[in-house]
Amino acid sequence: MADKEMCNCMVCERIAQTKQGKNPYFVRELETGYVVLGDYQRFKGYTLFLCKEHATELHFLDKGFRNRFLQEMSLTAEAVYHAFKPDKLNYELLGTGQGVHMHWHLFPRRNGDTPMPGPVWRLDGAEMNHKKYLPAEEELQTLKIKLAEELDRLL
Repeated sequence: MADKEMCNCMVCERIAQTKQGKNPYFVRELETGYVVLGDYQRFKGYTLFLCKEHATELHFLDKGFRNRFLQEMSLTAEAVYHAFKPDKLNYELLGTGQGVHMHWHLFPRRNGDTPMPGPVWRLDGAEMNHKKYLPAEEELQTLKIKLAEELDRLL
């Protein structure tokens, strides 16, 4: 999409908030994207990697940018793994919904963290986004510091 400001995209809006210093979930800017914690922490350490390019598919990205984007996603996932010590990480590259802007979801998973094994999306949206999973300011800062320290170590 040519005009990011006019695209009515939730990811572009979140990136704009980040650039303005108004995104409390922002952790780190990398060359190809932004590392942010998920607003709701149903899965402690849930992190997103937002692509700086408003693109719908990996193959639409310039080859060099795409390769770097995948490297940085992998590095972000490694930082999430070390910071939050899950049993397993789930990776999802999505770009559906409003705006269709690619972004990685990195879910730290723990044995028994859902009623049935499988993807987190099997949970009801009301469960995933319940207000009890909005981290308090102190918890949010702790999560951000843990992740930032691991990113520093890996970079």
